[in-house]
Amino acid sequence: MKVAIASDHGGIDLKEDIKAIFASDETFKDIELVDFGTNSTASMDYPDSGFPAGDAVAAGDCERGILVCGSGIGMSIVANKVKGIRGALCHSVQFAELSRLHNNANIIILPGRFISKYLAKDMLRTWFTTDYEGGRHQNRLDKITKYEEGE
Repeated sequence: MKVAIASDHGGIDLKEDIKAIFASDETFKDIELVDFGTNSTASMDYPDSGFPAGDAVAAGDCERGILVCGSGIGMSIVANKVKGIRGALCHSVQFAELSRLHNNANIIILPGRFISKYLAKDMLRTWFTTDYEGGRHQNRLDKITKYEEGE
């Protein structure tokens, strides 16, 4: 599975931690991360890396995505502007699980300045191993898709 990953300067440390976790943890062995930047701690605008990552997921070039900025709020706004993206800002393992179970989130957004790499690892393990529940939740996602399509 290909997974887009991107951050701004406020999320780069956690993004780099996540890349190291994916390279060393058996849970993520079948996941290829595609890095959309940033690659520097210099101040930059989160849309410059968030939009290309979101577009890659929406186009099907990547199956899912991970976005990181300082608070997670900016990347959440960016991700959810991309048609077809269901981005979920998560602060706990439970949020990560519910974002997959109930919302079929295809991008997880993490607050780089507010969670540890250890919590991020647990959240991502849960997010990547939790399947969408469907059922009553599908009706809600269908409504979102119809709205996006202008129906």
